[in-house]
Amino acid sequence: MKTRNNAGVDVQNSRSTNRTRRSTKSGNTRAGRERVLVEFPSSLLERADEAAAQLQKNRSELIRTAVEKLLEAIEKAKFEQEMAEGYIANSAMNLSLLKEFAHVDHEGF
Repeated sequence: MKTRNNAGVDVQNSRSTNRTRRSTKSGNTRAGRERVLVEFPSSLLERADEAAAQLQKNRSELIRTAVEKLLEAIEKAKFEQEMAEGYIANSAMNLSLLKEFAHVDHEGF
């Protein structure tokens, strides 16, 4: 089944097609991995291949690494947004605690 992701890239997941699963050269599918078909504009593919060569990675490794980093950045941004919302939601309580214990800052010095 071919789908279009948010970046406008067509992605075909072999799991959801009627074709038989492809195997690796040894004849077995790799455990825990899915094969997907991703269409790139030729200029982007050239840039990706150049970057892979510079990093001494193959194209698949480069794409996996890029996807992992993007997902990590999305998760980090979501976490930071949740933290900011938590600080805002608890700001009145935090100010109250600050005022309640302000005298402690000046004790014992």
